[in-house]
Amino acid sequence: MKTLSTTLFSAPDSINKFKKLIEQTNAQIELKFDPHKPVTHLLQEKSDYTDKILAFCWQHFLEDLADNLCLIAVGGYGRRELFPYSDIDLLILLDKEEYTDDQDKLSAFSNFLWDIGLKPGQSVRTVSECVKAATEDQTIMTSLLEQRLICGNQTLFNKQKERISSDKLWPSDLYFQAKMQEQRQRYVKFHETAYNLEPNIKEGPGGLRDMQNIAWVFKRHYGSSTLKELITYDFLPIAEYNELMAAQQLLWQLRYALHLVTGRCEDRLLFDYQRELADKFGFKDHQGNYDVEQFMQHYYRTVIGLERLNEMLLQLFRERFVNSEQQNKVFVINAAFRSVNGYIEATDNSVFQQNPLTLLEIFLLQQQIPSIKGVRATTIRLIRENLHLIDDNFRNNKKACRIFIEIFKQPRGLTHQLRRMNRYGILAAYLPCFSNIVARMQYDLFHIYTVDEHTLFVIRNLRRFSLQKHNQELPFCNNIFLLINKPKLLYLAGLFHDIAKGKGGDHSQLGESIVSDFCIRHDLSRHDTKLLAWLVRNHLIMSMTAQRKDISDPEIIHEFAVLVGSIEYLNYLYLLTVADIRATNPKLWNSWKDRLLKELYTSTHKALHRGLKNPIALAERIKEVEFDAHAGLIKLGLNEPTINKAWKHLSNDYFARYSADEIIWQTIAIASCNDNEFPLVLLRPQNQRGSAEIFIYTRDQPQIFTISTATLDQLGLTILDARIVTIADTYALNSFQVLEQSGEAINELFRELRICASLRKNLLQGFVKQQDNYHHQSRQAKHFPISSSILFHNNLQFKHTMLELITTDQSGLLSKIGEVFRNREIILHNAKITTIGSRVEDMFYITDRQSNLITNTNEQNLLRKAIFEALGAPGTTGLHQ
Repeated sequence: MKTLSTTLFSAPDSINKFKKLIEQTNAQIELKFDPHKPVTHLLQEKSDYTDKILAFCWQHFLEDLADNLCLIAVGGYGRRELFPYSDIDLLILLDKEEYTDDQDKLSAFSNFLWDIGLKPGQSVRTVSECVKAATEDQTIMTSLLEQRLICGNQTLFNKQKERISSDKLWPSDLYFQAKMQEQRQRYVKFHETAYNLEPNIKEGPGGLRDMQNIAWVFKRHYGSSTLKELITYDFLPIAEYNELMAAQQLLWQLRYALHLVTGRCEDRLLFDYQRELADKFGFKDHQGNYDVEQFMQHYYRTVIGLERLNEMLLQLFRERFVNSEQQNKVFVINAAFRSVNGYIEATDNSVFQQNPLTLLEIFLLQQQIPSIKGVRATTIRLIRENLHLIDDNFRNNKKACRIFIEIFKQPRGLTHQLRRMNRYGILAAYLPCFSNIVARMQYDLFHIYTVDEHTLFVIRNLRRFSLQKHNQELPFCNNIFLLINKPKLLYLAGLFHDIAKGKGGDHSQLGESIVSDFCIRHDLSRHDTKLLAWLVRNHLIMSMTAQRKDISDPEIIHEFAVLVGSIEYLNYLYLLTVADIRATNPKLWNSWKDRLLKELYTSTHKALHRGLKNPIALAERIKEVEFDAHAGLIKLGLNEPTINKAWKHLSNDYFARYSADEIIWQTIAIASCNDNEFPLVLLRPQNQRGSAEIFIYTRDQPQIFTISTATLDQLGLTILDARIVTIADTYALNSFQVLEQSGEAINELFRELRICASLRKNLLQGFVKQQDNYHHQSRQAKHFPISSSILFHNNLQFKHTMLELITTDQSGLLSKIGEVFRNREIILHNAKITTIGSRVEDMFYITDRQSNLITNTNEQNLLRKAIFEALGAPGTTGLHQ
């Protein structure tokens, strides 16, 4: 490391020389980084060298003011924790308010620091101003708790430090409460979970900020300089202190590596960096378990331990800092447990050894006694020490099985207790199959949580369906929940639906076997076992049917109803499906999926009520829809001749594929349209399916679908559904269900007008002008390469061949496919569009020009080849898993 010399300031290019010196020193420090070794000395080395630079510059610019002010490191820099791109937080402390004559010198010092690349965050205050600011803002108080003198007037620094340490300024009880409120607000930003697939290792729950909170409240009360004093003051035993320090060291190592990989102050473990970091930390692919998944699982398991230690310490802090002068409120629960100030506690240290079943009973008691707020810290420690008691004999004990099932039967507290059981290690100990999904990431574009966290979110969502206070979220689900005879089975289905993730093979099929064994061990009835096994095996079938198939087709509904078999099964499956989608990724749920699933439920319920041996015929459905639409139009004032004229050329296919509501809206448009107004383009912001509906009525031409989809794509709209009807080979009636790319509805009049005008213009001119596209691919997409595949499904009962396409999303995808269909004289009748992140799973219902199914293998291969060429995608003939 080069030494500093006064000649640096006299050199004509002094700024560049300082920059180069700093860069070289930083590079030398960073070269010492080893992801398998502690980084404490690297953080301190960078901090110490920064001290030298600052002191050297301070002496040059402000030497004659040294007796009147001082330079203080605060925040992380004050703790001597400088990561490669950490902020350098400084306080310049003055002994008087006015330094008018010396303002230029202070400015010159500050500007020089910026010029040489240090980019300090600094404030300039007197002692009184510091005290005032700290009094008004606990975050300023927090930064001053870690102040450290770099250079200047020691007496002035001591005076300020003494004023800040006054018990009158943020007493430890008020300071503790302020930091807890700050933590709660911070947690909300991360969905109250540390198990996001792109976690923030500093600000997220279980991250470095939580550890700093522990240090701050501890330091405020005891004036301690190190967390090792947690042992001295009997907050942690040595083993737990070592666990805390090991977790901190891992987070430090990760943050250090993140800074080096990104070249900036980055605290988010984004997909962009996870693979590179996994490699740096020595993880390798092993038996289908990817290096990045092992790396992230290591991180999440560390965070689980941190969350548990954080819970224990903050509870102990509250007892000593906030409630220290209050007399303990104790009441005996039973021989094993008592309540102390609202927290359940073992009556002695041998409770779990004497009766291991109390390891489960303690969670049931918390559900049954509303006044209990949680588990006392000393008892959390006891639980962890006695996990080994949960062995095969314990798991097969019938009383243990009854207690576990009883937990799922309680009317309150299920989600909270399952989270505690997971955090303390009870769930993984009692259900070894659950240990497989603890902290397991799902490396895809769909899930944003680990498997265990997703599972607990599913159960939380199911619980909310039972509570009146959440009725306004999804009232239909609340109503269906009232029809559920055994809610415990619904919650158990949520617990086991993804239990086999990461085991290889079909997780639904493997999960069915696992939950069946669970049911046998827990003496569930044959009926309940059959229902649970069926739910786990088929938990994806309802969402797949709703999104991939034409649920306006009575035959599709009958086929689904046969699979479900009963209204009882339908009720359970519907609630599990909604809870699962909403727990996968909040952005995946929108009004379109809500209405689509509700429509599938309602249609299937009618089919089951009618009887599977007496399915509704297509002709009967057409007759019902036509009758309802006609009645609605008459009610709105249209006369019989007007309706007949508008419907003159409409086929049964039209009435089979549209609802009465859609037909009414479209008929009014057709009736009021003259040929010279073609193409007619209308938009209604929200229809019965919760999306915007775009309606196009015009003379038939080959490129309507291609032009329409290209235009909508350029406008940044997500197409959810497309239906194409040709009327008497003369007119075309196309409709598209769309949402904004954000998943939100179209809610601005100007936006509606622009969409309609752009569509009409492009249809009139017969082409779409190339321009900047508003269709954006997600940042994460490049990390999930998708192998393109096309499958053809033919069922002689149905009228169309279903072409199933899986590929990577791209600009203009639908218009390119439409162009292929046009060139090969393929008639497109319907399209179900599913795009999640960058993964496309689209279904196209097609026939040849003569309306025949496309069954010829050679024709299918030629069509497949043409689509792959149009998309520029190397394809396979099978599904990519």
